[in-house]
Amino acid sequence: MSIVTLGDHLPASAEVVMSPWGAWISFSGSYLCPPSPTSHLEMIIIAALLLFLTVMAEENICQIQGKPDFPLFSKDGDVIIGGIFSLHTSFIPIKSSFNAVPGSLQCKSLNFREFQFAKTVIFAIDEINNNTKIIPNLKLGYKIYDSCGSVLQSTRAAMALANGQKGFFSDESCTKHSVHAIIAQSSSSQTIAVASTIGPFGTPVISHLATCACLSNRHEFPTFFRTVPSDFYQSKALVQLIKYFGWTWVGAIRSDSDYGNFGMAAFAQEAQMEGICIEYSEAFFRTDPREKILKIVNLIKKSTSKVIVAFLAHGEALTVLPELLQENVTGLQWIGSESWIADKYLGFHEVLGGALGFVTGNAKIAGLKEFLLNVHLSDDPGNSFLKEFWETVFNCSVSSKSETDLNSCKGSESLININNQYTDVSELRISNNVYKAVYAIAWSLHNLVSCENNGGLLANVTCSTKMQIEPQQLLHELKYVNFTSSNGERVYFDENGDPAARYELVNWQLNKQGLLELVTVGLYDASLSARQQLTLGNTNIIWSSGSNKVPKSVCSEECPQGTRKAAQKRRPVCCFDCILCAEGEISNETNSADCLKCPPEYWPNERRDQCILKKTEFLSLEETMGLLLATFALVGAAITISVAAIFFYFGDTPVVKANNSELSFLLLFSLTLCFLCSLTFIGQPSDWSCMLRHTTFGITFVMCISCVLGKTIVVVMAFTATLPGSNVMKWFGPAQQRLTVSVSTLIQVCICAVWLMISPPFSSKNLIYYKDKIILECNPGSVAAFYIVLGYIGLLSILCFFLAFLARKLPDNFNEAKFITFSMLIFCAVWITFIPVYISSPGKFTVTIEIFAILCSSYGLLFCIFVPKCYIILLKPEKNTRKLLMGKRR
Repeated sequence: MSIVTLGDHLPASAEVVMSPWGAWISFSGSYLCPPSPTSHLEMIIIAALLLFLTVMAEENICQIQGKPDFPLFSKDGDVIIGGIFSLHTSFIPIKSSFNAVPGSLQCKSLNFREFQFAKTVIFAIDEINNNTKIIPNLKLGYKIYDSCGSVLQSTRAAMALANGQKGFFSDESCTKHSVHAIIAQSSSSQTIAVASTIGPFGTPVISHLATCACLSNRHEFPTFFRTVPSDFYQSKALVQLIKYFGWTWVGAIRSDSDYGNFGMAAFAQEAQMEGICIEYSEAFFRTDPREKILKIVNLIKKSTSKVIVAFLAHGEALTVLPELLQENVTGLQWIGSESWIADKYLGFHEVLGGALGFVTGNAKIAGLKEFLLNVHLSDDPGNSFLKEFWETVFNCSVSSKSETDLNSCKGSESLININNQYTDVSELRISNNVYKAVYAIAWSLHNLVSCENNGGLLANVTCSTKMQIEPQQLLHELKYVNFTSSNGERVYFDENGDPAARYELVNWQLNKQGLLELVTVGLYDASLSARQQLTLGNTNIIWSSGSNKVPKSVCSEECPQGTRKAAQKRRPVCCFDCILCAEGEISNETNSADCLKCPPEYWPNERRDQCILKKTEFLSLEETMGLLLATFALVGAAITISVAAIFFYFGDTPVVKANNSELSFLLLFSLTLCFLCSLTFIGQPSDWSCMLRHTTFGITFVMCISCVLGKTIVVVMAFTATLPGSNVMKWFGPAQQRLTVSVSTLIQVCICAVWLMISPPFSSKNLIYYKDKIILECNPGSVAAFYIVLGYIGLLSILCFFLAFLARKLPDNFNEAKFITFSMLIFCAVWITFIPVYISSPGKFTVTIEIFAILCSSYGLLFCIFVPKCYIILLKPEKNTRKLLMGKRR
């Protein structure tokens, strides 16, 4: 069974059902039975109707659904170029009742800038048609539509360009294209709608201002081209600009559209890589409620960032700027996207003064000024747009029956003295993009019809047949077009349909007449290396405050040298606290993330921005303590030598003879060495001085104690020998005394020799005890050997003390054992106290304690043993007799 819809030939609810058994006519789903055979007239009528419907069903007919849309400006030609521009900035929304077909959009607010773009298309086409050097055998035509800034209307205009305006088409016209290429639009969202709609038909779409990076996707938009660089490069350029001026804390607002959202996403990603933080990022659309716009304005007022990146379409800029001006939000540095920064007629200089942004290069188009001024209402009296334009510019009414208070237009008005966005040709940056788009189509057609650069698409088709040009053929040629414009600019498209990314950095400045000018202050070329892409000229930049001083916009002030950054909780990385570097660490850069640890022998200076060599500490003669100890040592040695001289001079006296002069001189010699060995502890340690100080200390003290031990034994033996029948002195005569001293000393020499061979003392740097200075000290090498040396001295001292203690009450008037006991008591007390103090004392105080112990013990031996004798020899000579010395105490 087949069903044929009758369309306009029967009521909408009627359909005919054909079957082998007859024809059934249905109305609203109710079927009528076949006609009765008795009604021959009715059968004839029905048969004729069915025959007509069958013929209609077998013929292919294309029909436009709904009313066709007609262009505002059009001209016939061999090749038609479509144009879609937002000749009105907005529209009155239509409230649909769903009971009737919605009416057409009612546009409002003329856009002079977009009208200039549309007229540039017409100017370029007329210029090409009059140029015999480019496609001389073809004439270009155009159809230009108004999208009213609406995505829906843009799609509708795109379909109108694809379909044409005829209500019915024959079989041949169903496959014929109405236009061969379309130039559209200024808005990325509207351009996406057009490119998505037209793309499946293979019709090229070239935009002059749609910068969304998403349009570079060749899989989604295979027929799209543009003469303006992608936002991918603009975002990079904006980040490089912000980084150049040291701004790390910025606010951001954007259009809630593909242009704003994709552009801001690319900017945010690039900014994050460069360490730039975004305090806020708000999106809005021009039709949003005023409450939402005011909420964004209040957010900007309360923010701490002084720089705002505005990725706004022209319509959104006109929506938010009046509210900012009303709230007196001024003094902020605006960084604008190309959509609005190139429009010096945008106004609101109180808010946007000193704004910076990247735009395509400016150009001069010869003859365009005259062409724009040559527009007159009489050129197309029936054109509703021209009437509205005329009434808006001259503030008059074209209609004589106008209900307004405006005067009637005389028809003699002229645009020559009018200065607005339409007539101003000082900034043709975007108009030049439109101009290049038309010429890109023309040169592609030229290459196509002249059999140049057509790849393999038309390889089997002769040039004479190429007058039947298809959009797919033009699409292929656009991929390879490469020409130089009248301004000397090279025009071509890359594999994504994008041009070369080159921008001028412009600054909003007021001239002497108080008019806004876009002053070029820098350049950006994405084809160069990263360091060379952004260059700023010598022109002074006027900032938002009206001064020449670069504003500062940071969340936290930069951390000076000697500190590091510490992130604040739940805040962006640009918000941080500055913390002083820890001990032993420095930072020699501002905003350092971490502090660097100084090498072991270095320490930070007071600012902690540089490692300096640590101060070295050792006991030296240049300081008071060292000088004082050296003086005491020399004085002690001098006294000892003086005592030796006294003993030598009074060698024949009983006191000297009674005290074993040989051991006394040997003891005085060893004491002199003890005093002098303390000098080896003063001064900067070296390996040799360390070995010398420890070995001389150990050997001289053993020699000294050995002499004292010998004298003690002599005293004990002498008084033991006085007992009847005792001959003990023959066993401890002078030879045995010398042997005792020699053997005792030799043992210490052997210990020191083994110590020097196995693990000798050496100079070392103590980096642990003090953090900010180095202690130069002598490391004993073998700690065990060091304590063996001390232990051996201690052993001899204890033995000597024990023997002297036993002989302290021997009966004589001059009991030397008593003085030896006192001397050894002092000696042992000093060295017992020395050990814990030595271990716990830091740095040079260790050496000081050691010298002090040597001097105290040496002075103790010297004074306790020899001062009483010198007292008798020098001051009490009457007691220096044998009789008195040998007398018993009572």
